[in-house]
Parts: sequence; structure tokens; C-alpha cells
Amino acid sequence: MARDESDPFKKLSDSLARNLLRYEEIELEDVTIDVEELQIRISPTLRRILPKVKPVELAKVEFTPPRTEWIGKVVEVKLGAVAGDGGTRDRSYIIGGETTAPFYTFENPMPHPPVISMDVFDTKIRLPRTVRAHFEDVLEDPPEWAKMCVEKYGAEMVNLHLVSTDPYVKDTSPRDAAKVVEEVLQAVKVPLCVGGSGNPTKDIEVFEKVAEVGSGERLLINSLNLDMDLEKATKPIKEHGHVVIAFTQMDLDKARELNRRLYDYLPRDQIVMDVNCAGIGYGLEYGFTIAERARLAALKGDSELQQPLTSGISNAWAAREAWLEMEPRWGPKEIRGPIWETVTALSMLLTGADYLMILHPTSVNAVKDIVGYLLESGEAKGASDWTSARLGG
Repeated sequence: MARDESDPFKKLSDSLARNLLRYEEIELEDVTIDVEELQIRISPTLRRILPKVKPVELAKVEFTPPRTEWIGKVVEVKLGAVAGDGGTRDRSYIIGGETTAPFYTFENPMPHPPVISMDVFDTKIRLPRTVRAHFEDVLEDPPEWAKMCVEKYGAEMVNLHLVSTDPYVKDTSPRDAAKVVEEVLQAVKVPLCVGGSGNPTKDIEVFEKVAEVGSGERLLINSLNLDMDLEKATKPIKEHGHVVIAFTQMDLDKARELNRRLYDYLPRDQIVMDVNCAGIGYGLEYGFTIAERARLAALKGDSELQQPLTSGISNAWAAREAWLEMEPRWGPKEIRGPIWETVTALSMLLTGADYLMILHPTSVNAVKDIVGYLLESGEAKGASDWTSARLGG
């Protein structure tokens, strides 16, 4: 005898069967069953009552990105001064201000994009041939080198390294070094970062003269460390309104200590920090971890690590794999070198780096594209192309 299609148990059985086949599990809500013993059997014969249709799509489930409520905020620091601020630059940048993890734009918008700068040296130094080929005519002319970086290669800032001031290189006097800074300031109108030789005694003397000739320009001075007389070093920086990089060697305890000591002499909006990084195969994983820990600690409320982060991406060229002629499977060094530097930059961007120092023009263009992509709003088109990509021949 045919079963009554209006039978509620028949409808329940059919509904259970359909949902079980579709979701592979059934959860009953607001159900009360008052029996001494219960057995539920889903007979295989029920499959015959269901249409044999193959699924054509996955079940659609709405995804809500998880949100982390951070309590800390990175300090905002201004680099460069335009005419309205008493300087002569044609632009200025603000770095820092983050209230969430790097590029987590689904939590909070990134207040300021990272600044991409290029390195210039005050004297001819040994550079990988891949890099040297782009600057062959200006290697002994810092102002022209700076102009090429800005006008031809799109540098947003220039990092002038006064390496010749090192007593073991040329021992250039602070006055002569400051003159080079003045010439570069006249040659380009972007904000300027000025680095010393790394000699803790000589750098203080050099930075004093540099601070004077760059008064009002809000230079980024690179850098101060725990081996220096910080009271003496910071006096001209504060007097002339510049910003300083606090440099430590991959040690968060020392980074905290240096920042804490600098707070005695400078306001927080005149300090950025560099916890150091290295290139692929030269300690990148350790540098990445230290920078990442610094930024997450800042967002968690560690006030001594809430300064913006700078990163010397051009350190990637210290790895011999970035520039050395190697066997064919490594690919041509002309391509390998910029890739080495670009991947190093990407890694440090993901730690929260706000200011990147880069050497190769191709790397600058690639990093700009990466930053633009990561900050792009809306759907990330092509993000899953790697699932069908073919590598090799």
C-alpha cells in the first residue's frame, strides 16, 4: 500500500535524508524527545527518493574576517618640511600612526603608506655591477646621483650616506660633509635622510654640522646608538628640528633601552627606530622576527616600542647570492639581485616597516607595485592565480 505523502513522519524522514546527504551532519535545535529508548535509522533506500543530481557548487557561507582589538598606537612622525613649515622641500611625509597589524585594512585603514627611498653615497664605493651599471656616471657626484634617483627612478626620499667621514676611509671633516648635504638639498626637493659612517665619536661631530646646514628641513638623521653620548648627540638634532633613527642590532631589550634614554632628550615625534634587518640567506628570518615582535608589542601597548620602523633593505646585497655569478640554475644575477632585494623589502613590509632604504631601481618599482597592491581596496583580483600557475618549462 502506498505511503501517505502527507504523513508528517514521511516529510521528516525525507527532510532528514536530504540534509544529511547535503551537509553530512544534522543538528536538531529546540527538540524535546520523551522516550525510554530511541533509535534513529536513516535507511539507504531513502536515497532512491532523492533526485540524483550532482552538486555544481559549494555551499555558500558568509565569511567575517576576525578582528583583533589592539590597545596601542604607533607614534606619527613627520619627515621633511615644506615652505609652510619653515623648510624648502616640495613634499613631506608622515610615517607611523598604525593601530593594527601591517596591511590589515579589513580591521582599520593604514593611515600612511610606507615611504620608499634610495641610497646615495658621498664617495665612490664598491657596489655590485648590477647596481653600478645604473649609476656609473654619477658615482662621484652625490647631488647628481640624488637627482637621478628622484627624477629618473622615482625615489620618494634620498638616503645620503656620508661614508667618507669614517676615520679609516677618507676622514672627511664634518664641515666638508655638511657641505655635501647642502649641495644635495639644493639638487633635490624631496626630504633627505643623512647617515654617518658608523663611528660613534665622529658621527656626533658630523651630525652637529649637518643639523646646522639642514636647519628647518626636518632631516632624518641615521643614526644614534647606545655607544654614543646621547645627550651631546641629540642637542643639535632637537635645536634644529630634525628626526633621528634609533639603531640597535636585533635586540628588543636594547631597542627599548635606547628609546627610553632618547625620551629624556627628544619628543617622541622626532624618533623612529631601526632594529636592523638582513637579506635572504644572511639572517632575514631573525631580523623579520625581531621587527615583527617590536610592532606587535607596540600594538599591545608597549610604549617604549611604539616608534615607526625603518629598514635598510639594501642590506640584502651583502648576501653573495644577490650579486655573485653562479651556476645556471640560479638564474642571471642581473635579475636575481633585484629579486633578492625586493623579497627582503616585502618581508620587512609585512613586519610593519614604515621607511624603506633601497638600492636598485628595479627593486624600487617592484616595491611600489607591491605596496599599491596591498593597499588596494575591494576584491584582490587574481590573488588565487598561483593555484593554476605553471613553474618551469
